[in-house]
Amino acid sequence: MSADRRRALLIVNGKARQGQRALDDIREEAAKAGVTLIRAECREREDIAEAIRDHADSVDMVIIGGGDGTLNAAAPALADTGLPLAILPMGTANDLARTLGIPLDLREAAKLAVSGPIRRIDLGEVNGVAFFNVASIGLSVELARELTREMKRRWGVFGYAVAAFRVARRMAPFRAEIRINGVRHRVKSVQIGVGNGRHYGGGMTVQENAAPDDGQLDVYSIDLRGWWEWPLLYPDFRRGRHGHWKNVHAWYGQEVEITTRHRRPVNTDGDITTHTPARFRVRPGAVSVIAPPR
Repeated sequence: MSADRRRALLIVNGKARQGQRALDDIREEAAKAGVTLIRAECREREDIAEAIRDHADSVDMVIIGGGDGTLNAAAPALADTGLPLAILPMGTANDLARTLGIPLDLREAAKLAVSGPIRRIDLGEVNGVAFFNVASIGLSVELARELTREMKRRWGVFGYAVAAFRVARRMAPFRAEIRINGVRHRVKSVQIGVGNGRHYGGGMTVQENAAPDDGQLDVYSIDLRGWWEWPLLYPDFRRGRHGHWKNVHAWYGQEVEITTRHRRPVNTDGDITTHTPARFRVRPGAVSVIAPPR
């Protein structure tokens, strides 16, 4: 389809801190590229997927301005409709944007959104709930509860580290059984993570070789002796080298099942959405995104 006939569904929170700037930037770049924007107002998280499905037959792509939680809400509809996703990174962490190499500058991201190449990436799924970055059990659940909007506004991405150290001081380990591609592993853990993408939690790295299009889920389990080990482990988590620690276990596979003695909540891309027992799978190439080549 020629560029002058392209139509894009635009979902941006204009009331967000960078909302008006994002709207101005994408409108200007779309006009230059001959892209017609169709704006959808989404007041609730559930409205995002509904808007995408409602416009699936009348647009060629979806442009979303928001953070990882907003993108997560769009994931099921993007997979179902096959519409390419363009991202205007407006969140605190913007982990999916970082994973895909999308510029964090809104003007540059807007240029890429209307003129960049399309690539396909995988989608993770746990108990039927889709996720782009990571799903986790343990410390990250308490972190999601601890990390308030006020902390994000005050500290930005560093708020994740501040909240993590607070939570780590009171976090008790739990026992779990992890089954990966039919092999069982029994662990005592304070955090179990199952990653589909590369970055999560404000810049942590799932695994040093992780990629959003490798057809694999990267799994880790952390068993620390006390909260004082977190500052030592933190630099390796930033680089994805935590699997080298003897008390961090790491695996990978396409299907994962995690069971715990007591029902435990699961955090997907920053929101608590399901509970154990948790059954994970990867959906290779399930979503199209507009992003620089890998």
